[in-house]
Amino acid sequence: MSTAEVELSRPKAWLLAARPQTLPAAAAPVIVGSGVAAAEGVFELLPALFAFVGAALIQIGTNFANDYYDAINGADTEDRDGFTRVTQAGIIPARQVKLATIITFALAILSGTYLVYVGGVPILVVGLVSVFCGWAYTGGPYPLGYHGLGDFFVFVFFGVVAVVGTFYVQAAAAAVEPLTTTLPEGTITREAILASLPVAALSTAIIVVNNVRDLETDAETGKRTLAVRLGYRGSRIEFTALLALAYLVPVWLWLAEGLGASALLPLVSLPYAASIARTIWTRTDGEALNPALEATGKLLALYAALFAGGLVI
Repeated sequence: MSTAEVELSRPKAWLLAARPQTLPAAAAPVIVGSGVAAAEGVFELLPALFAFVGAALIQIGTNFANDYYDAINGADTEDRDGFTRVTQAGIIPARQVKLATIITFALAILSGTYLVYVGGVPILVVGLVSVFCGWAYTGGPYPLGYHGLGDFFVFVFFGVVAVVGTFYVQAAAAAVEPLTTTLPEGTITREAILASLPVAALSTAIIVVNNVRDLETDAETGKRTLAVRLGYRGSRIEFTALLALAYLVPVWLWLAEGLGASALLPLVSLPYAASIARTIWTRTDGEALNPALEATGKLLALYAALFAGGLVI
């Protein structure tokens, strides 16, 4: 622990724990889901805003939980190449990080009450399961991330569920009575599901970069992430496959689903994605992979903005 870390102000320490660089993973699904809603004429601003607040709080709560549980489970050590973890480094007491986790998840549930009013029982179920999985990613008796299930969790909940859920609450607000107990017709569409796949892929790619960077230290501490199970080569293939999925979907929407050529707008970001992929395929050190991790988050945000814009156009 460096002197700079010890002397961090309390607000900066909490900001470090919240890991704001991961927030593109919360914003991107809302941007794309709202783009689909606008394209289909059901965009609603208030549900979209509450969807983002809820997603951001779940993301931050998950970050707090990871910081806390990785420290107490011994997965975080001084040998890791990643960004500073406040619990392991002793910057913030573990009990305070645990309390922050509980409060943040509680706020996520509270912010979701409006979405439950709009979207009914389906959103209640999805919201509670999302919060539970955010905690179970590194917490509980069977941490998902410790057993190779983290990538699947991110793909489903920060990708498919988040995009389709964002579209759903807007379509429900525009067309159905509040507090519905069913899935009304037109609130979950083929287009929304297809549009969720690139977000799911790139969100998962962020986790792949993170876990490739920590592969050796995770293996030493018994944290069996998918990267540990697959090894460097397998993880790099996974990363490449996720990028391929993200960039094939717009082509499919154009050729097979009848969308206009503007659906291809995300391909503008392909050179940026390729430069990140080169780093993933050639480097294993934190000096290269920490910037690559941030770059993958920026790629997700850029892709989401281009994709949503293309759908609306």
